[in-house]
Amino acid sequence: MILLDTHVLAWLVAQPERLSRPAASAIRRARASDGLGIADITLWELAFLFARGILRSHGTVENTVRNLVSRAGVNVKPITAEIAALATQFPDDYPKDPVDRLIGATARAEGIALITRDQRIRSSPLLKTIW
Repeated sequence: MILLDTHVLAWLVAQPERLSRPAASAIRRARASDGLGIADITLWELAFLFARGILRSHGTVENTVRNLVSRAGVNVKPITAEIAALATQFPDDYPKDPVDRLIGATARAEGIALITRDQRIRSSPLLKTIW
């Protein structure tokens, strides 16, 4: 299984050409084996982006998020006490955004790679990332 950052999930469904070749290849391999995952905070971030008009939605925000997740075929990884604690333990050079921290902590706790274009996340030695 691999974990998708929020922008990767949105691009996978709406603009797959924005994915790097290594990211697209990793997604294809994961779909054929043990699947794709997202952190549960990604649901909130998607809803926020749709509600603010940063991403275009058709219908209600709730239905748009539900449809996007369904179309992508991802498993939602719930926050746990371990993930919550790990999110507080990243070094100062890791992004301060709580969403980024919870997504990174989910990848760490699950022991899986995170697909992200975010260079600050990718530079962390604590995570295995793909881009």
